[in-house]
Amino acid sequence: VQLQASGGGWAQAGDSDTLSCAASGSTFASYVVAWFRQAPEKEREFVAAIDRSGGNTYYADSVKGRFTISRDRSKTTVYLRMNSLKPEDTAVYYCAASRSIIVSSYRNPDMYAYRGQGTLVTVSS
Repeated sequence: VQLQASGGGWAQAGDSDTLSCAASGSTFASYVVAWFRQAPEKEREFVAAIDRSGGNTYYADSVKGRFTISRDRSKTTVYLRMNSLKPEDTAVYYCAASRSIIVSSYRNPDMYAYRGQGTLVTVSS
């Protein structure tokens, strides 16, 4: 599967934005899909994940209650809805997918076999 991330750009604190991760070559039906982010001079950070069924979602504490990960009915696009954005959300966001990952590894970026290009989200105060 190939992943194409889109969305992002500039936002002010408190704004909302939505990132999209589109699949090509396959659907996401058999994949766990996650969003990670990396801010300048910081390590990659888990943001959110959605399981193969699309019925279970997982979030980092830093975004819980503000971000929502979802998947469309066609199972070809995963979204990350970001509400109440904060300057500390500024980062390059990228999506990743895995067919074989287990729940205990969802937050580990190295466990995902497929990764899309990043998209920059900049939040000003």
